[in-house]
Parts: sequence; structure tokens; C-alpha cells
Amino acid sequence: MDKSYGESGLILTDVRSLLRNGTIGCLATLQNQGGSPYASLITIAPDAGGSPVFLISELAWHTRNLQSDSRASILVSEAAASGDPLDVGRVSLIGIAEKIDAPAARRRFLARHPAASPYAGFADFSFWRLQVETAHYVGGFGRITTFDGEEVLLDAAETRAWEEGSDARLQELNERHAALVERLAASRRPDQQGAWRIAACDPLGCDLVLDAASLRLVFSAPPATPDSVADALAALAANEGIN
Repeated sequence: MDKSYGESGLILTDVRSLLRNGTIGCLATLQNQGGSPYASLITIAPDAGGSPVFLISELAWHTRNLQSDSRASILVSEAAASGDPLDVGRVSLIGIAEKIDAPAARRRFLARHPAASPYAGFADFSFWRLQVETAHYVGGFGRITTFDGEEVLLDAAETRAWEEGSDARLQELNERHAALVERLAASRRPDQQGAWRIAACDPLGCDLVLDAASLRLVFSAPPATPDSVADALAALAANEGIN
């Protein structure tokens, strides 16, 4: 694959950050009648490995399209604060979409999108995941790089430990480290203070929720094991001078 803009790993970090922090994506599918391209707006959340998970209805065009042809692409972009909107990072993920029944992926999605909880129980809604085969990154003019999917996603063996026993682990984290979590959240969302709780974790960070609001915490350094999340949160607070 073309690595025309550097080999330092900084680009890969940017791509993974987009996958982990993105909440909205543009889903491109092929029309089940005629094969014309069709783009639609969806909400997304990464599974533990980084693959985007989304919740869609059987009534939607994109769902019918995927049932006919599972090839798909999802565009995820940084928000453009000001200036040229084409000067921000974005990544086009290309691969195969699959309907899934994965409790961990469901939990991670609803942790990022609490307002979607009612729809998740409807009979015509289901969770899907894009098996990423290619990730094409554009970081602005002339900053273009293409990765194989396996380069941007975390290894399944590495993430498996994060899924196993995660419910009990999250319960312990929220019970024993509630004050630390609230301080970290307050430093990022001073206008939304309250009993934030950890809803999901992976090797790169944790997703927090407070009512219908969500927040992503990114570790300063990946914890060695899932049991080291508390130490990683403490290190993050120390690095940011949060007492």
C-alpha cells in the first residue's frame, strides 16, 4: 500500500484516533436495484478492535442494499472548527458489512450513543459491523496514505481479553474509582458535571456516559492488561495535573 506521506507511525495514530473518536459517519452502499451508489448518515462506535459498529433499521435503504451486496464504505471525518473544511483529517473505510449479534459490540455502541437505547430493542433494528479491508486517509492537501485494514485494527487476540469479564471489571472500576472518573470528565466537560461512569474500555481508552451524554478518554499510554485500567486513568490524571 502507498505510504507516500511518512512512515513514522504518526499517520497510523491519526487514523486510529478517527476510528476511536468518531461518532458520525457517511455510509456508502450500492443500490439493490440498479447498483447506483447511495450515501447515508449513520452513528458509529468502534468495537474493541476498532471496527465501526452501527445500528440500522430494516426499513432503511442502506440496510436493504447491504442485504443484497455487503460491500460498503464508511467515511469518518474530524470536525472542521474553522477555515477550509477539506484541511481536516478523514478516513474512508472500505470493506464488507456484516450483521452481528455481539453483546460486547452492542454495549460499546450504546455507551457511545445512549439515546439509541430505545431503538436497539425494536425488532426491525439490528447491529452491523464493517470488516475493514482498506483505510484511505487524507490529512489535508497532499497528505494521503492508504493502509490495509489489519494495520489500523487491533489484533483479535489482543482485544479478546478486554471483552472477557468486562462487565465485572467495569463494575469494579465504577465503584472504586468514581471520584477519579468524575474529575477526568469534569476537566473535559465542565458544563456537564455529575456521576459520569465508565461504560466501555479498550486498549486505547474508555468511553464515559452521563445520562444521554458521552465522552471519550484516551490513555496517555496503553495499559499492559485490562486489569491495569485504574493505573492508566491515574497516570492520565497525573499527566494533566488533575488532583
